[in-house]
Amino acid sequence: MTAHLAIDLDRSSPVPLYFQVAEQIAEAIKRGDLAPGARLDNEILLADRLGLSRPTVRQAIQYLVDKGLLVRKRGVGTQVVHGQVKRSVELTSLYDDLRRAGQEPATQVLALEPRTAEEEVASVLGLQPGDQVLYLERVRFAAGEPLAILHNWLPVGLAPLTADELQTRGLYELLRAAGVRMRVANQRIGARAATLAEAKLLEERRGAPLLTMVRTTYDDQGRAVEHGSHIYRASHYSLEVTLIER
Repeated sequence: MTAHLAIDLDRSSPVPLYFQVAEQIAEAIKRGDLAPGARLDNEILLADRLGLSRPTVRQAIQYLVDKGLLVRKRGVGTQVVHGQVKRSVELTSLYDDLRRAGQEPATQVLALEPRTAEEEVASVLGLQPGDQVLYLERVRFAAGEPLAILHNWLPVGLAPLTADELQTRGLYELLRAAGVRMRVANQRIGARAATLAEAKLLEERRGAPLLTMVRTTYDDQGRAVEHGSHIYRASHYSLEVTLIER
């Protein structure tokens, strides 16, 4: 709660009061005075304690929500978000990276079924349009928060996958256990706004910024073994790349 926070306002300053409030709460989050998951006082209590109008406090909180520091949850209130997941761009699965980082990964399987391959998917997997592929759709959670929506297409018969296994283990881990030796991947990273359906699954507002990643993975024989199209909450997730001069 924010009752113990010392928020000092300079009412003679040209800096807007909402911004002064927002910056001091942001500093408290940075220092660790407000831990991930901590709840803020509601707007009425905070406005009364600071001697501000409710719209001013609401503007400060919305500013921090837009910056990805706070999140509003129906029935819970306003909370400090969990630390952003930073992931190196390597041939690893999100599940494995989260587990190594101690982020308590969890998975909700939305679809696991054979489908007719569309032209783009068939092309990258080296199949003919109309061939069957195995389609997966999952929501990945980190520390109890929805982090990503994962769509994957695999050649049929590549590995025996079940929904129960995908809820407790990563896709790459299961593929390796089935003898698939993944060697290299082509990957494209982008960004776009969340659709209404995506926003609901990720507990974001419609139009919130999302990172996108499209990846095709090949085994040691050069065969395409997996194609993925994933979206990530930009407020919770970032990609890190090390650049080397040649």
